[in-house]
Amino acid sequence: MPRGAEGLLEVLAAHGVEVVFGLPGVHNLAVWEALQKHPGIRMIGVRHEQTAVYAADGYARATGKLGVAVVTTGPGAANTLGATGEAWASGSPVLVIATDVPSTLRQPGVYRGVLHETRDQRAMFGPVTKASFDVPSAQELGAYADKAIQQAVQSPHGPVYLGVPTDFLSAEVPHHTPLKNEQAHAVPDLTEAVELISQASRPLIWAGGGAARSGAGAAVGALADKLSAPIVTTYGARGLTDSRFVVRGPVHAPPVGKLWDSADLVIAIGTDFDGMMTQNWLQPKPHTLLAVNVDKADANKNYPADVTVEGDAAAVTAALVAMVGEKDAAVHVGAVNAEVRALAEADSPEAVKLLRALEGTEATIVADMCIPGYWIGGFHHVTRERGLAYPVGWGTLGFGFPAAIGAAVEHRTIAVVGDGGFLFACGDLATLRQENLPLTIVLVDDGGYGMLRYDQQVANHAISGVDLTRPDFAKLAESFGIPAVTLEGFGGLRDALDDVEGPAMIVVNANLKPPINTSPRWYRKNTT
Repeated sequence: MPRGAEGLLEVLAAHGVEVVFGLPGVHNLAVWEALQKHPGIRMIGVRHEQTAVYAADGYARATGKLGVAVVTTGPGAANTLGATGEAWASGSPVLVIATDVPSTLRQPGVYRGVLHETRDQRAMFGPVTKASFDVPSAQELGAYADKAIQQAVQSPHGPVYLGVPTDFLSAEVPHHTPLKNEQAHAVPDLTEAVELISQASRPLIWAGGGAARSGAGAAVGALADKLSAPIVTTYGARGLTDSRFVVRGPVHAPPVGKLWDSADLVIAIGTDFDGMMTQNWLQPKPHTLLAVNVDKADANKNYPADVTVEGDAAAVTAALVAMVGEKDAAVHVGAVNAEVRALAEADSPEAVKLLRALEGTEATIVADMCIPGYWIGGFHHVTRERGLAYPVGWGTLGFGFPAAIGAAVEHRTIAVVGDGGFLFACGDLATLRQENLPLTIVLVDDGGYGMLRYDQQVANHAISGVDLTRPDFAKLAESFGIPAVTLEGFGGLRDALDDVEGPAMIVVNANLKPPINTSPRWYRKNTT
């Protein structure tokens, strides 16, 4: 019979897992030992547990596959919570496997002081996971691993915690045959939805992260073509489709906001209308709202829909394409896009240089919560599905670089980060070099926490805590064996990106103005 660690890897492999991110600890060393005998799964060892989950999240966003992190007990598990929360808020299919203290040393309801012991490790993960499980016995390790994976990859996607007492990893366990990851996508009755669409003369499609995760891009593009409807994509759906009806700017730009205001029907596909996209719900409720979502409550929690279709975004949207009639809504999306770009040019010519440097790239872009990241999230035109990862679910500063490590496992990646957020995980430059990943870090140095500095200025507060002592970032990268260059402004960024292969860092000294999609600059104001 296999040992528990071997049985765990068998379940992961049966579900198609090819890479795991993790950090060794005294309680999970059996997993690392089992990996030496399992050539089908690559373990990427990172330098901090938070990086392990961020990387698993970045891998999941870039590939659509399950991201897996393996960490150790107690403080190792606790170190993952910020990253797990981002995966939860963004709906990423991530499995966090954390060991726990030996079952033989645990006394129910008593904290004994075993190394790394917590009173209830699983409880820490409750608020930031879709589901959480403690394996009750070694005999059930395979079944619980299977159950946890099924939960993570079934819609609606989300992170799942699996706690494994360390002694179960060395115990003999029975072989477990996992269930197949199959979801039936039955399409419910669409009569009411088709009727709403038939009555509309100015429809607007609003596509969110759920549409992206379901692979609904082709169907959304086809629906837009049939209805001549503009497509507004949320941050989580950038690159969903390259339809000519895609709006290339955020709804926070007044020309895009006018599309929302003038629409007589909003078709919301895979979205919950979060505060970041709606300026904290200052956008008025649509005249008529049709919602397509796998979760009816999620679809209606912020803007109650007139009709809700509960089902898979791709399947439902494809069915709608076949059932609705053609329209000519006479909306000139190209003119709107030109107006949005003109606004960006007038607002920050330097930021537009950044956007131009990234135009047409085939690389996956991972942006952090920083001013250049806000520009990219709002204004960069992403031309392929899963081409952008951006941490707007929870808004976790420090996401960009470690998540890019995961994204770079299967695809060339560009991480756009600020100097402040990068320092959260700079130790993982060692991981980048050790794994020789095709990742270029574009580090924009504005002397600290630039967005917070701006917030203080707007609020007429004294500037404090935001101007940071930083290293020479180029020399820091080079000390890890990673080539680096430094630029003054973004003028030479495109050439610098074209010149690099493998791990690299480009430091750009620049101070950008926050764009209009950041909350201090939202144009909709609460007048009550």
